[in-house]
Amino acid sequence: MQTNKRQLKFMMPIAALITTAMLCVGCKPKTAGMQFDSAAVSTGNIEQHVTASGTLSAVVSVDVGSQVSGKISELNVDFNSPVKKGQVLAEIDATVYNANLTQAAGNLANAKATVILKRQNLERKKILAPQGAASQLDLDQATAELAQAEAAVSIQEAALASAKANLAYCRITSPVDGIVIARKVDIGQTLAAAMTTPVLFTIAQNITKMHISAAVSEADIGQVKKGQSVTFNVDAFPDQVFNGTVVQVRKAPTTTSNVVTYETIIDVDNPEQKLFPGMTADVSILVTQKPNILKISNAALRFTPPDHTAFATPPPTKLERNQRLAYTTSKDGKLQPVVVRVGVSDGVDTEILDGINAGTPLVTSTLTPGAKRGGPGGPPP
Repeated sequence: MQTNKRQLKFMMPIAALITTAMLCVGCKPKTAGMQFDSAAVSTGNIEQHVTASGTLSAVVSVDVGSQVSGKISELNVDFNSPVKKGQVLAEIDATVYNANLTQAAGNLANAKATVILKRQNLERKKILAPQGAASQLDLDQATAELAQAEAAVSIQEAALASAKANLAYCRITSPVDGIVIARKVDIGQTLAAAMTTPVLFTIAQNITKMHISAAVSEADIGQVKKGQSVTFNVDAFPDQVFNGTVVQVRKAPTTTSNVVTYETIIDVDNPEQKLFPGMTADVSILVTQKPNILKISNAALRFTPPDHTAFATPPPTKLERNQRLAYTTSKDGKLQPVVVRVGVSDGVDTEILDGINAGTPLVTSTLTPGAKRGGPGGPPP
């Protein structure tokens, strides 16, 4: 029994030494034997785009309404009908307006006859007044009555002109050359124009020239300028790319769900008339184009070293606004931090302004055991 206690007392220090040795082995840096994939800093071109969504519309689109009320008696055009300026699109029943015109003409004739009578009466008063047969009061009254009769003529002339205009408004004509893209009335429908002007048709003046009204976010609007090139797609032709040009950046903000956007107008040629008003366009505006510059894959700037990584030198704790942290590998397999100053990005690559030279490999990812390295300057295939 005593012998077993002595053996146990002798074995305890040995076990402690073995445990310490095992812990020390576990404390070895995990970068031992770790492999990294990398991409080389290269020279090339970068194009930066601003994306947005917008709606196609005709450059000039006119709503044609009615200034008078009544029943539609004739309809001469339909959807997609080409029209000329002055062409009659529809007619309103003119029975009431013809009657109003006849009444106004009669009232004017009556007023003119009254003027003749009042003028003759004034002339008689002028003859009788010197003879004492008419007083000065009678003469003044005759003069005033003539002036009132002449004013009544002017009023009736205006009423006649109004009646003629209302009768003319019964013929709805096109104000521009174009194509009817919307018809909102049918024969027999009654229009009520007492409070608001009812819209009968919408005419697009020329859909071979269209524009896009795109909503650009406040974060990107500072880069958008007049004259920049634009490419866009529509759902109707998903495999076709259309082109346009920025013609106006409007400064009035629009806030939707706490997101501020600014309306940007883009001119579009539509010679084949494939594009229709109202289509949604996914817009890409070319805001920056830089040829023959240093660039690196964005994966190198997004790389984060795993835990317990061994560094050749400690990474900096603070960077300036346009600085980014990247890593190269030293000869002993450790990571070497590199601070680079960056410029524009196209979402795949980023411009390197300084901090590293062309051809230098920057770490993009950690290779898992058994994984193959990618080709020169790129990620694993």
